[in-house]
Amino acid sequence: QVQVVESGGGLVQAGGSLRLSCAASGSIDSIESMAWCRQAPGKQREYIALITANGSTDYADSMKGRFTISRDNTKNMVYLQMNNLKPEDTAVYICNVRAYSIQILTNFWGQGTQVTVSS
Repeated sequence: QVQVVESGGGLVQAGGSLRLSCAASGSIDSIESMAWCRQAPGKQREYIALITANGSTDYADSMKGRFTISRDNTKNMVYLQMNNLKPEDTAVYICNVRAYSIQILTNFWGQGTQVTVSS
């Protein structure tokens, strides 16, 4: 069993910043990649960014410049630094961990953390 828990969400004014954290724990053999997505009410889940085990990163084009993904391999954690937040960034931010657990490669998802940006 693998647990994925996000934290760091909250209410912030437009133009502000937040740093989200995601911790993976449990029966993890190794982590291939960690990623962030978000889902706003009434909208489809939206990909934000991904970071691999060796530190390579990928961002959705619309997220480049304001969002930065990073990870701490020693702690099985991934972070999302969000700057210059806009009201349209309001969403539940969800962490994905792609990992080998009991030698099976699986995608694990957290419950998400709410980010609300006020105008």
